[in-house]
Amino acid sequence: MQSKNDIESLVMHFGEMGSRWGFNRTVGQMLALIVLTEQPLNADQIAASLGVSRGNVSMGIKELQSWRLIRTQSQPGDRKDYFVPNGSIWDLAMQVMIERRKREMDPTLSMLRSHIMQADSDDQSYALSQMQQIHDLLEMFGRWFDDMQKLNPNQLQSLLKLGSSVGKVLDMKDRLFGSKD
Repeated sequence: MQSKNDIESLVMHFGEMGSRWGFNRTVGQMLALIVLTEQPLNADQIAASLGVSRGNVSMGIKELQSWRLIRTQSQPGDRKDYFVPNGSIWDLAMQVMIERRKREMDPTLSMLRSHIMQADSDDQSYALSQMQQIHDLLEMFGRWFDDMQKLNPNQLQSLLKLGSSVGKVLDMKDRLFGSKD
């Protein structure tokens, strides 16, 4: 069984990591607390556990709900809302990636498309070439991510465990069937 200090340490770490993941420290701490606590938590319990204001918790709950990382759960005989993770750890990880794509990659692709489409057809500038390469890379990554979303967690876990061994499979494919690049 994890000690209370271990859980507190991880909650604090998630807070520090929150800004790197796209949300603030308190929201990161709230997510960790909800994920690591077996029982559903209400806003008052979250505020007391983290030593933050109830208003701060309310704003954090809205943020976590907008990312679709938590959901509300009712408790019989209690009118308060309780919060639980919105799925498994795999579901949460995939949801963070979906939201980051929507918030970061999609606007960048849109901006790149706009600049590329507005360029003169005879423009062979270095900058336009670089924009096209960035666009193509992000498009390829987006298609790959779409394909990864179609895999179930067990398939995705198996793929991730392959790691660099995928390169060996690709090398073998190239030797057998020739490279298309």
